[in-house]
Amino acid sequence: MSYYDIKTRAESWLDPVFDEATKAEVKNLLESDPDELKESFYKDLEFGTGGMRGIMGVGTNRINKYTLGKNTQGLSNYLRQQFPEEDLRVVIAYDCRNNSKELARVVANVFSANGIKVFLFSELRPTPELSFAVKYLDCHCGIVLTASHNPPEYNGYKVYWQDGGQLVPPQDKEIVEVINALDYAEVKFEANDDLIELIDTKVDEAFIKASVENGSFDTPQEAKDNLKIVFTSLHGTAIKLNPRVLETAGYKNIHIVEEQAQPDGNFPTVESPNPEEPAALKMALEKADAVGADIVIGTDPDGDRLGIAVRNSEGEMELLNGNQTMLVMTWFLLEQWKKQDKIKGREFVGSTIVSTPMLRVVTEDYGVRYQEGLTGFKWIAKMIKDNPNLAYIGGGEESFGFMVGDFVRDKDATTSTLLACEIAAQMKAKGISFYGKLLELYSQYGLYKEELVSLVKKGIDGAEQIKNMMISLRDNPLAEIGGEKVVLVEDYESSKAFHYGLTETTVETLDIPGSNVLIYYTENGTKVAARPSGTEPKIKFYISVNAPLEDVQNFKEVEQQLSEKIAGIKSELKLA
Repeated sequence: MSYYDIKTRAESWLDPVFDEATKAEVKNLLESDPDELKESFYKDLEFGTGGMRGIMGVGTNRINKYTLGKNTQGLSNYLRQQFPEEDLRVVIAYDCRNNSKELARVVANVFSANGIKVFLFSELRPTPELSFAVKYLDCHCGIVLTASHNPPEYNGYKVYWQDGGQLVPPQDKEIVEVINALDYAEVKFEANDDLIELIDTKVDEAFIKASVENGSFDTPQEAKDNLKIVFTSLHGTAIKLNPRVLETAGYKNIHIVEEQAQPDGNFPTVESPNPEEPAALKMALEKADAVGADIVIGTDPDGDRLGIAVRNSEGEMELLNGNQTMLVMTWFLLEQWKKQDKIKGREFVGSTIVSTPMLRVVTEDYGVRYQEGLTGFKWIAKMIKDNPNLAYIGGGEESFGFMVGDFVRDKDATTSTLLACEIAAQMKAKGISFYGKLLELYSQYGLYKEELVSLVKKGIDGAEQIKNMMISLRDNPLAEIGGEKVVLVEDYESSKAFHYGLTETTVETLDIPGSNVLIYYTENGTKVAARPSGTEPKIKFYISVNAPLEDVQNFKEVEQQLSEKIAGIKSELKLA
């Protein structure tokens, strides 16, 4: 888009449709900040992997009352089309971010102005409770205002459908078409207060009850009493429910990082409120050493993802990655279902195409189906919706998300926190430990090691760089990775898988919706995936390597060999 076109788009925001404060900000950009004007207006915000996220401010490429109002007006119109004879109901939640409460009220106002009944949480609540509330309150859809773990200047808008899962095809594209056809003048901002009902404890108690029922597995009270837990919500919403769920389940030895317990959208004690990053859990790890804790759990701002640290073989706290946590949790659930004689051949575990291949190995060893989808928990929720005759046991993705059972249809750090403590307590009582169990799994199934490389590419130029990197990977496919022959390339944009044999190449159609993802597999099981992030200005590379581990005593040695292999691959791909 030319600067002239961008300027014309911006000038349209000087119309009487927009409030005086908005018009003043737009005038300032037009007169004195052409670079910010370009970033704010060069495109419309788009729905990505985790809904719509963006920097707060004026403009079509920003989160503000008008972009969210237009989304909500379009969604209202779409709901009327889909359910013409029904009394429509929606539920809205919001997290700790700056302006989330105010933006949630804007969204509620627009729905109510369109004659739609709105249940609005009176205070901030974690995302998994919103997913639960959609079904519990028999709503047609749900909205949560959140930008997950993005920096403080971001906010976002996630849409959930009747099943409690996020929007997936065809609804997502159909709704976007309705939104794009709207003019800002068509948005109804005048609330019908009679249609807005504040909710809180009724849904809380139901969610806590369901979380305890799904996350508890006959752990003796003595084992619970002997487990020392450190919990931090990283200034986010999980402080509202996670401690209560643990206490309801019988865990009393909980040490909360008080400096991070107050919800705060500026996240003052961390550079990034992301439990994937060790720095975010620094205060929690220090507290764990001070109190002699067995496990540390930290959650992101909207309470759907969790990071876990446990005592390693040397007795030191070690932060596990999302793949490691997911492996132990899935193994535990499979073991519980097996003990209860519930595995009948119609059960499945769900994960994503960029997660560890080891999860498939473990799952299928229990005689359970393994299903894989695109990145994002909405695809796991879709697996459940599309397979009503199958029983979902659990599953997750490498980006620190996990879901226990199907009473919630999104990442659920509340129930997963309880599940992690159940595992830690039972393993400690057996003299194994959470970490020790992970090593046993490596010894049984092979040591898989993964690493994620994220390259930040901001703004218009960054988006172009990411686009060109993916084009180059497709136009110039790798024949070898780490000295190993590439035998399979999966291109999810074209929905084609290319199998490279000794004498010929065969092509297979991928039965997964199209997405801008490219995955290479080598003859020795190395896996490298590349994809632009759907929620941040990044391109991500996922590297997975593996080797046999015949004895847990050799763990450090084999892990070091795999680390060196990953370092070589990063250097080869110019990612280091």
